[in-house]
Amino acid sequence: MSPADRNAMSAAEISGRARRVRLLTCDVDGVLTDGRIYVDEHGGESKAFHALDGIAMRLLARAGITVGWITGSSAGAVAHRARQLGVPHLVQDASDKLTPWTRLRGELGLAAEECAHIGDDLPDLPVLAACGLAVCVPHSPARVLAQAHYVTLRDGGRGAVREIAELILDAQGHGATPAGGG
Repeated sequence: MSPADRNAMSAAEISGRARRVRLLTCDVDGVLTDGRIYVDEHGGESKAFHALDGIAMRLLARAGITVGWITGSSAGAVAHRARQLGVPHLVQDASDKLTPWTRLRGELGLAAEECAHIGDDLPDLPVLAACGLAVCVPHSPARVLAQAHYVTLRDGGRGAVREIAELILDAQGHGATPAGGG
């Protein structure tokens, strides 16, 4: 079964949900990265992010859609990349992702239906169950795939966030326009 066949909803239903999105939250490891964590002999971590996803953050911001990252990891590389891209909301070391997600949408005055989340593993399930547009990447475990309204064609760290950003922007009538470096 292809990832496209796993989508639980019709394209029209997904587009309807995407039209309401005012906040996109993203997991980091396995979504914005390919999930691999490089650790050197001194314990320093490095991660690879995809430029397509970086530009997606800028396109969403230009369209008035807030972006936040909620991750269970805690890494300087993540904070650095979020700063580079102007991501205004970053929560690291979140073993419980639902609490910071609920707090963030409350601060922004958004209903759950106005929020999308893209994740790839079990810690994302509570947010995926609560948000208006639940998205995961194709390498996600079966329980996560079953919770998603939409499964990206692109894998984590390979433009999956760009894919969902374009889906949201297209649904809202914002064409993808140049946004600067990613």
